[in-house]
Amino acid sequence: MLDLSDQTFWRIADLMYNTIGLSFSDNKKSLVSSRLGPRIQRLGLEGFDEYAARIEAEDDGGEFQMAVDLLTTNETYFFREPAHFDLLEDEMRRERPRSLAVWSAACSFGDEPYSIAMLLADLQMQGVIGSAWSVLGTDISDRVLRSAIGGIVPEDRLRAVSPERLRRYCLRGDGADEGKSMLRPELRARVRFGRLNLCQPIDDIGPFDVVFLRNVMIYFDAETKSAVVDRVLGRLRPGGLMFIGTAEGRIPCQTPIQVVAPGAFRKVAG
Repeated sequence: MLDLSDQTFWRIADLMYNTIGLSFSDNKKSLVSSRLGPRIQRLGLEGFDEYAARIEAEDDGGEFQMAVDLLTTNETYFFREPAHFDLLEDEMRRERPRSLAVWSAACSFGDEPYSIAMLLADLQMQGVIGSAWSVLGTDISDRVLRSAIGGIVPEDRLRAVSPERLRRYCLRGDGADEGKSMLRPELRARVRFGRLNLCQPIDDIGPFDVVFLRNVMIYFDAETKSAVVDRVLGRLRPGGLMFIGTAEGRIPCQTPIQVVAPGAFRKVAG
């Protein structure tokens, strides 16, 4: 096992915070060590000091992005926190919009935006919403975005998808691809993906009717959390819904919002 000194841990943590806003407190030292240690060994480097120097360098060969990928990947699966999808469906059945734009702002491997697309495709088929709906998934990790665009999913991550939706939207693999499913092209075509840093100004997307900003706040300190929420709410239409992780509580922000349900808020019309 490679040893990660306190000094080098803070060197890496400061780089992540100052560059992309990721906040790692001292109790995250073991996480940083376990996520980056195997990568350092694979590269044949002598230790964390040498790795820190590499990701700090202007000509890093893409290694800084690799470090971001390794440090920000967390568990994901389809229809996580199903109460939010139930609430969104209830909203759509009440409002019956002809057009709809939804943003998954920290989409990871794409399970969340594809879950949203499955729900909206069902609602369109039932005549609840019109055909002019779209889903955008963004993330800071190039690696997870490439996986999301490919649309091939380990079946364990589909465990909360109903059998009917699996038949409609997934193609099961066999042979070397057994245990995986590919999302059907017609569903993948309804979801766009792009790289986005939530800690930087967001000017060229939206506005959206619904935003999912779930399970990403764990990477930010209190000040950054508030700034990110206000930045994201700036791309949400008045009256629109924003979802955050139910365990994340209410994040202080300047934008007026109303609590709808645990982890669900409505932007107050100005």
